[in-house]
Amino acid sequence: MARKTRARPAKTGAGSSPLRRLIVTLTSAALTLVLVLALAGLWALWMYRGPGPEAAAETTTVMLRRGAGLPEIASTLETSGVISSAPIFLAAAQATGAARELKAGEYEFPNRASMARVLGDIRAGKVVRHFVTVPEGMTSEMVVEILAENPLLTGVAPAPPEGAILPETYQIERGEDRAAVLQRMMDAHDEVLALLWSRRQPGLPVRSPEEAVILASVVEKETGVASERPQVASVFVNRLRRGMRLESDPTIIYGLTKGRPLGRGIRMSELTGATPYNTYMIDGLPPTPICNPGRAALAAVLDPPQTDYLFFVADGSGGHAFATTYEDHRRNVSRWRELERNRAPAPQVAAEP
Repeated sequence: MARKTRARPAKTGAGSSPLRRLIVTLTSAALTLVLVLALAGLWALWMYRGPGPEAAAETTTVMLRRGAGLPEIASTLETSGVISSAPIFLAAAQATGAARELKAGEYEFPNRASMARVLGDIRAGKVVRHFVTVPEGMTSEMVVEILAENPLLTGVAPAPPEGAILPETYQIERGEDRAAVLQRMMDAHDEVLALLWSRRQPGLPVRSPEEAVILASVVEKETGVASERPQVASVFVNRLRRGMRLESDPTIIYGLTKGRPLGRGIRMSELTGATPYNTYMIDGLPPTPICNPGRAALAAVLDPPQTDYLFFVADGSGGHAFATTYEDHRRNVSRWRELERNRAPAPQVAAEP
């Protein structure tokens, strides 16, 4: 009996081998991973470039403290609702090279600001700007009071010597120490005074920068018209050169109130009263400045115009009338008194019953 030949199974392709199946599986996994990573990257890019979280207000203010590291900054921004993901912010800061360039301070971000903008603003140091202004002619105690009343500042600042501050507008930061702000004002004064002193006119009757500040403080308090400061300075310089007393009313007031407004006219007893500051009674300059003079007053004293003026009095328009002789000065005073009389309210006459 003939044997039946057993049929052999047909050979399958290489795809059915374990190696082939492994390659297919790995390739599929790799493609899936690439797809997942691509989608994650697109999501992260959207989180970075797209609109930020919705906030209740139009802007959100955030304080980033000095010395804060990148993780703390990212956490603060996320907690404040400015960004939606601290890890993405961390990664973006590292990838863009901004991680070591982030600056502390107070920031204000608009609602739904992108993470890219937030990171860019902090990298560029676009902090919220606050300012404090010190007007010319304020005493040092008044300046310290301005700083004490500013709610953005911290700490306590003692009043510096009179005339040690440069009246200007200064930028301040929330939480900045008042003493540090005051020191910047004093440093600015020293810098301006040194520059103007180095360029001073030769032959002036002031022997030191300190004397220049004293005289400038008197000039500052004598006129509120900026264009008059040089003329007023020339009057006092001319009087000092001739050995005449300054005879400045603001020096009397400073001797009485330390620069606080008197609230009335000067009495004859005060005009002739003996105080270290009454330049009607003392020769030369007062012992200290009577206020903090501004840059213009300092410049006027250290480079005054050449005039023959020795006197001045109010002219009724907010400025002053200047004179070279006492006779001319008396005429100017008479005109001023006439203006004052004309401005005085007429006495009321009671109506007849």
